[in-house]
Amino acid sequence: MFLHPLKSTAGFTYLAALMIVVIMGIMMGVAGQSWKMIMDREREEELLWAGTQYRDAMIRWYKPRPGQHVATPLRDLKDLLKDPRSLQNVRYLRRLYPDPITGENWVPIKDANQGIVGVASSSEKEPIKQANFPKDFIDFEGKKKYSDWQFIWNKVPAPRGTKTTITGLPTPPGKPSP
Repeated sequence: MFLHPLKSTAGFTYLAALMIVVIMGIMMGVAGQSWKMIMDREREEELLWAGTQYRDAMIRWYKPRPGQHVATPLRDLKDLLKDPRSLQNVRYLRRLYPDPITGENWVPIKDANQGIVGVASSSEKEPIKQANFPKDFIDFEGKKKYSDWQFIWNKVPAPRGTKTTITGLPTPPGKPSP
């Protein structure tokens, strides 16, 4: 019996094409995982940036300026966009940035005497970055979820071995005045 050359290689070509599709699928899966990790890292960096913007805006809110209002509690994050205590258009934030991890609003951290003192993410996901934070974020080391990363205006850590305070700012509750 005589076999036609095309019929004998047709099965092999089909298997080779199928193997190429499987290998490409595996490679796409690996590339997708890498892309997801890159995007998660970018969202984490954006979280640090936006949280710092809120923290710095609150530092400016609570720091009394000469000839201006005295420090009063921050009741709403929208007040950082236009200070209701001033007749001038005083802005502490350009806009209310959403939480980059969840895409929703930040969770305000409140103090009974001082109003809003910080913000945090509502995400329960585990952070990618666990160590080697800049000195402003040294408290974030070892935290198990993004919601533990709290951007509080009066908790800007001083470099290790030094003791500094921000003058003119209200003393945090439970701490002696400098």
